[in-house]
Amino acid sequence: MHRCMSLSAGAAVAAVAALVAALLLLCSMAETEALPKLREDFRRQNKSVFILGVSGETGRVLLKEILEQSLFSKVTVIGRRKLTFDEEAYKNVNQEVVDFEKLDDYASAFQGHDVGFCCLGTTKAKAGAEGFVRVDRDYVLKSAELAKAGGCKHFNLLSSKGADKSSSFFYLQVKGEVEGRVEELKFDRYSIFRPGVLLCDRQESRPTEWLVRKFFGSLPASWASGHSVPVATVCRAMLNNAVRPSDKQKEVLDNTAIHSLGKAKGS
Repeated sequence: MHRCMSLSAGAAVAAVAALVAALLLLCSMAETEALPKLREDFRRQNKSVFILGVSGETGRVLLKEILEQSLFSKVTVIGRRKLTFDEEAYKNVNQEVVDFEKLDDYASAFQGHDVGFCCLGTTKAKAGAEGFVRVDRDYVLKSAELAKAGGCKHFNLLSSKGADKSSSFFYLQVKGEVEGRVEELKFDRYSIFRPGVLLCDRQESRPTEWLVRKFFGSLPASWASGHSVPVATVCRAMLNNAVRPSDKQKEVLDNTAIHSLGKAKGS
C-alpha cells in the first residue's frame, strides 16, 4: 500500500511539473507572438539608446539589428575611435569618441539616453591580466556610472556564462565582480546576459576562439545550444527583452533563455 501511495505521489508531482511546463510554454508563446506589437509600442515612446563596444562583433551586430528594427529615435555609438559606415542605414548614427582612461571628461556623451547596451570586452591573451581588468571591469563600471548619472533607465550588460565573483577562474571572477558593482548603481532596470561561447565570424583574428567555434559548430545542436550561441541570437534576445515591459529591477538571462528569446517568433 505504501508503494501505491508513493507511486501516486510521484505521478501527482510529475503531473504538476508537466502542467507548470505547459503553462510556461503557453505564456512564452503568447509573449513571442506579441513581439511585433511590443516593438510598435516601444517605437512610439521615441527612446534614445547608446551602445558601447560596436567595434567588436557583438556590438556591430547589435547596432545592425537596432537600425533594421528602427526601435529608437536616436542611436549613439560611444567608442575610442570614429568608425566608418558605408551603408545608408547608418547615416543618422551619432558617434561619440571618448578616451576610456579619462571618461569623466566625456560625461556629456552619456547624457540623455533612455537605454544603454554595453558590449565592451577584451581577453587576457590580448590585453594581459591588467588590461583585461581595465576594460572588462573598470571601463564598464565607469561607463555605467556616467550612464546612470546621465539619466539612463535601462542598462544592458553583456557578461558571460558562469560569471561569478567567487569563481576560481579569473575571467569569470572579473565578469561576476562587474555585474555586482553595476547592480549597486540601482538602474530602474538592469539586464544581464550570460551567453556561452559566442558563435560568429569575428573580423578580428583570435585563433583559439576560431577553433572553439569550429568545435561547437560540429556538435549536435541540442548539446551545443546549452554551451554556445550565435551572436545574432544574442543581439535579437537583447532587443526582444528591451521591448518587453518588466517590473524587475534586475534580470539575468542565461544561455538557454537567450536562445529562447533570440529565436522567438517575430524575431
